Amino acid sequence: MTTREAPTADDTRALGAALARVLRAGDVVLLSGPLGAGKTTFAQGVAEGLEVRGTLTSPTFVIARSHPSVGGGPGVVHVDLYRLGGWAELEDLDLEATLDEAVTLVEWGEGLAEGLARDRLEVVIQRHDDDRRTVEVSGVGERWSGVDLDAVLTG
Repeated sequence: MTTREAPTADDTRALGAALARVLRAGDVVLLSGPLGAGKTTFAQGVAEGLEVRGTLTSPTFVIARSHPSVGGGPGVVHVDLYRLGGWAELEDLDLEATLDEAVTLVEWGEGLAEGLARDRLEVVIQRHDDDRRTVEVSGVGERWSGVDLDAVLTG
């Protein structure tokens, strides 16, 4: 696990952009943390780093949005599972259809979306009383075994 402090929303966004440098089509990133922690802000940084079309906003009511690449890399599928009741509803989204073609960013997916991919990144964001954030990034599976996330998030 790699942990970084993010004093501001811009710092949180910059960590997402740094992570985007190692993401490729087929990667799944689970974003968790309390309401207002900065999950969408981090996802915006990933989207900016991947150069996708459109402004990434919270998909809470739409549940999932696709953002195609304008920079030649993978697109982004941004998902918010906050309102979903279980695995059956997740399957109804048919995310498997786009898993190999895009980077899938899943907010509020803990305890549910781990079944989407054996290899995934888990990002936990905590927001402190002074508004500073702590971002923890862990790689799960073979895809991430050789990736130095500490170096990725530093540079």
